[in-house]
Amino acid sequence: MKWRTYPEYKDSRAEWLGKIPHHWNTKRLKFVADIQTGSTPPKSDPENYSDDGLTWVKPDGLGSLSPIMNSKERLSDRGVEYARISPAKSVLVCCIGSVGKVGVAGCRLATNQQINSLIFRRDLYPDYALYLIVASEKEHQRLANGNVVQIINSENEGNISLSVPPLAEQRAIAAFLDRETARIDALIEKKERQIELLQEKRAALISRAVTKGLDPSAKMKDSGIEWLGEIPEHWEIKRIKNMGHIKYGLGEPPRSLDTGLPIIRATDISGGKINMATVQRIDPDDVPWSRDPSLQTNDILVVRSGAYTGDSAIVQPEVAGAIAGYDMVLRVTKASPYFVAYALLSKYLLQGQIYLEKMRAAQPHLNAEELGNCIILIPPKPEQEEVVSYLNKETANLDKTLAKIDKSTSILLEYRTALISAAVTGKIDVCAEVS
Repeated sequence: MKWRTYPEYKDSRAEWLGKIPHHWNTKRLKFVADIQTGSTPPKSDPENYSDDGLTWVKPDGLGSLSPIMNSKERLSDRGVEYARISPAKSVLVCCIGSVGKVGVAGCRLATNQQINSLIFRRDLYPDYALYLIVASEKEHQRLANGNVVQIINSENEGNISLSVPPLAEQRAIAAFLDRETARIDALIEKKERQIELLQEKRAALISRAVTKGLDPSAKMKDSGIEWLGEIPEHWEIKRIKNMGHIKYGLGEPPRSLDTGLPIIRATDISGGKINMATVQRIDPDDVPWSRDPSLQTNDILVVRSGAYTGDSAIVQPEVAGAIAGYDMVLRVTKASPYFVAYALLSKYLLQGQIYLEKMRAAQPHLNAEELGNCIILIPPKPEQEEVVSYLNKETANLDKTLAKIDKSTSILLEYRTALISAAVTGKIDVCAEVS
């Protein structure tokens, strides 16, 4: 869509703002808002926290412009004594780690020390100020420092220059962005639902193929396992440990080296795939080679701890030679590695067994013995290859569709970001559009 521009512009003297409409002003953040850093009451005293106390926000609660009303953790009256209270409409900005990540207080609340609350004064209309801070994410990141964890302190944040149009215009811009972002968000929500349905279809496709096979007329037999039901008569029930060998990757990662070897971590594994775009690299001279950490083609990585426990992915040729991180490596020798890899993604194995095992510990965890004792259904080798060939074709088609939808979602998100930035920095005249 072609938006109108203002008739006259001037230099804002702030690189991230560029030129702004001639009648607009620029002010530093510290002159239009109080900047308040949150705090964490001592965790050693559980009485500082309460299930029905004051909403207490951490960075994982940010990232949406929907007003924050609730939180996973809440502060008791005792905990509130350690907190600094932020009123409703405060803009919450992560200043440690995910610098620039934004949220908005939907009620009176408190935050932890990774978040600064921006409490705006009369110069800025709160809804406009929220969009303005969203647009300043890259400026927040530019002013951050730190080698391992990015941090922007209150002084640097306070010196960020903001574009300040007349209040009536601020309200008009906020109303315009409310309407336009709601429209974009509705489109994104539909696409996310499409992705969710396709992912469910993909999972069901895999589960049926590795539990019932491809021949609908095949004779069935009772598996003898209540939760598994009937399986093809000629299939065998085995344990994963009988399919090959399970070993652990490295316990401690070697030192980093930008030009070194890739190391595959749990965060690089998702839904049967390894994302090489996210992998870190390590110094080969610091690798304990006696641990045999190199991955081979057709090895299967299984996440052993944390939020991703149980997720798995087979090693493709382009990943071979990478180093196994903390997770387990299943090297299949007595079946098709691809058939086993698909089985590890199936409902009967992943949800019916692995997820149950991982939740037995205080924190999600899976060891080699638990993985090895999981039951797996094994058809004759030719049938394994037929199932793999079928699933390779069908999942590839689904993945292409998913990729297209994901790309269109990314384009909408980029447009949303660009539209917010253009409106709050005066690159488009929304008053001309809404008048």
